[in-house]
Amino acid sequence: MITVYEGTPVASEGRFGIVVARFNQSITGRMLEGAVQTLLAHGIRDEQIDVAWVPGAFEIPTVASRLASDGQHVAILCLGAVIRGQTTHDQHINRAVSIALAQLGTQYKMPLIFGILTCETLEQAIARSGGCVGTTGKDDAQAHLGNKGVDCAEAALEMLNLLNKLPKA
Repeated sequence: MITVYEGTPVASEGRFGIVVARFNQSITGRMLEGAVQTLLAHGIRDEQIDVAWVPGAFEIPTVASRLASDGQHVAILCLGAVIRGQTTHDQHINRAVSIALAQLGTQYKMPLIFGILTCETLEQAIARSGGCVGTTGKDDAQAHLGNKGVDCAEAALEMLNLLNKLPKA
């Protein structure tokens, strides 16, 4: 018989860390609002949420690592916005940050959620940091953009629930 494990976004004990880049703050601030509102709506209390502002997306892994290693946080949400410019700088930042965050998640065996927008234009970033709840999956006929901060908070809650259901190593 096949055993299926699946998480649901429900409240969890423990602290949630949110590392958010100040660069492109008009975008990342809206993502932060969406993440916090979503956590609160799912029963997470204010005092369970720690927010750390960093200069830009490149600095997110350093602070995420510190929060993950302190043993006080059960999940870390990483929010930033890297928008393509006239050079390939964005590609180097995106690659470095995504690899570092993936490694941290497996190293600390905790939800370390990638909420870095990697957009071609400012308009794309604005659309992904909006106030409405989006749908995920491009194959959904009703799919629309929303707030990546909301998506990240829901993913963190779902992953915590799933990890708690999995057999212990």
